[in-house]
Amino acid sequence: MVSYPKGKIKVLLLENIHKDAYELFHRDGFDVTLVKDAMEEAELIERIADVHVLGIRSKTNVTTKALENAKKLMTIGCFCIGTNQVELEEAEKRAVPVFNAPYSNTRSVAELVIAEIIMLARKASDQSRDVHLGKWNKIAKGCFEVRGKTLGIIGYGHIGSQVSVLAESMGMKVVFYDIISKLPLGNASSVHSYEELLKQSDFITFHVPETDETKNLFRKEHLNIVKPGAYLLNLSRGKVLEIDALVEGLKSGKLAGAGVDVFPEEPKSNDDPFVSPLQGLPNVILTPHIGGSTEEAQKNIGTEVAEKLLKYVNNGSTTFSVNFPNIELGSLKSGYHRILNIHQNQPGFLRDINSIISDLGGNILTQNLSTSSNIGYLSMEIDKNLGDELKDKIKAHKHSIRTRILY
Repeated sequence: MVSYPKGKIKVLLLENIHKDAYELFHRDGFDVTLVKDAMEEAELIERIADVHVLGIRSKTNVTTKALENAKKLMTIGCFCIGTNQVELEEAEKRAVPVFNAPYSNTRSVAELVIAEIIMLARKASDQSRDVHLGKWNKIAKGCFEVRGKTLGIIGYGHIGSQVSVLAESMGMKVVFYDIISKLPLGNASSVHSYEELLKQSDFITFHVPETDETKNLFRKEHLNIVKPGAYLLNLSRGKVLEIDALVEGLKSGKLAGAGVDVFPEEPKSNDDPFVSPLQGLPNVILTPHIGGSTEEAQKNIGTEVAEKLLKYVNNGSTTFSVNFPNIELGSLKSGYHRILNIHQNQPGFLRDINSIISDLGGNILTQNLSTSSNIGYLSMEIDKNLGDELKDKIKAHKHSIRTRILY
């Protein structure tokens, strides 16, 4: 049920997206290309010109310039949690819905957080390095059990709440802070302010999206507030922690350790070098953005996002799109075509479309309209004999952005 031969629909999957995503598109008859690495803007601008479906992870930025050259682009899939690497509003205005996987790697990230908390409390990464170098330095000073310690969680969403459950099962006291009121799980409790959490937490872990409000959420000024000897963990977004502040806190002893999985600037591929002022500092665990990099998570993400993209291309459903009016559509009824139209959200558009259908003597089986401040998304099932003619008339409307028909 598509308006275009599937073999001519080009799918470009970047950043070594899981092979299950490739297989789903391939089995459905699409022309799929799988690329190992991310793309810089210039290369993406060139490659995206004839692409209908684009799949990325966290390192490829889909900028306004790239979108301007994506004349055929129908949809974008972010095979990860975050979508800040895509100019979402610009994509919406250009009739390109964006989908992601907000849940699939939740458990993987949460488990790594717990593992790093224990490793930091025992200085295990330093001890492991020393033993590899032939040094035997068996000590107990500065090493602690995590039972009875307070874990402070910044951002109590899907991952933060999972961390909360796991930490509490090990006997930790859990407090959290979120700008949105959240129902605590287990015996966790919310605190009234970010500063209050910093003051009382032995371990502090960040699980927030990258926004203007979360950029440098932890800064040098917070070193005067944080509990002495606390540990910081960031497995969320690279710009959440001010790296210089973290370095200063570690060198001064105000912070006892840190676990960092994401960085303000990251290599585009595994072949590129990585440099950070955090390298070589004691009791600091540095990992290369692997929070969600388990086979289970990548498989789940590959399937979840690919299925959303296929559903949009094949039947027009935009459910769970992060930047688009959401409409859930079922199977097309026999004897009807489905017309999908994305248009500027202007008064009178639906009236004009219904007038066109009436003038053609058409019958509407179903009609769905959902809007945002910028656009409207209209789905209609109409008589087969009106299909192409009606599509052309709707496409010619001055407020139409994109129209396609499903047979």
